[in-house]
Amino acid sequence: MTLTKIRTAAASSFAAAGLLFSLAACSTPAATQPTSSAPASPAATSSSAASEPCTGVKVITDSGALKQAAADTSVCVPVDAPTLASKVLEDAKVKIEGTAAYPKELVCRVNGVPAADFDIAHKGGTYREDCSKMPAAFAYWALWVKPASGAWAYAQEGLGTLKVNAGESLELLFTVDDAPAAPAA
Repeated sequence: MTLTKIRTAAASSFAAAGLLFSLAACSTPAATQPTSSAPASPAATSSSAASEPCTGVKVITDSGALKQAAADTSVCVPVDAPTLASKVLEDAKVKIEGTAAYPKELVCRVNGVPAADFDIAHKGGTYREDCSKMPAAFAYWALWVKPASGAWAYAQEGLGTLKVNAGESLELLFTVDDAPAAPAA
């Protein structure tokens, strides 16, 4: 099999995984954007709280290769029982936007990143995410989970069905051309 065929097969696999990820999240309510009248989040967001051990679910958003700090967060969200990832992200005040074709099934933007007018540099040139259909197979938000003791793993479910427990971590990581390949330790 040629390198081109391998890359094409890999891109198709990523697209299929993204579709499965999106279909698993079909029943997810859209995360709401916090308003100034909303009550304060129970998530710990101070730098001193971020350095302390998280007794809830650690929520991380990382713009990865885009290096857009507006999307980057690290907070601890208290949970009492297994909780849907979509609810944990909502409690962490992470704003998720889907696509026009899949408004609740796909993650297209996190906290406004990547912006519609932002050029994403990749091996093939530049790309702008318009959030109309499926995000590009080479530039997308990947969902990762980490058990209380163990290594990061690519989520096998979407935000609408994945449940996380206290002591676990949840990360949305923007990946361009397969980099970064996984969350930082």
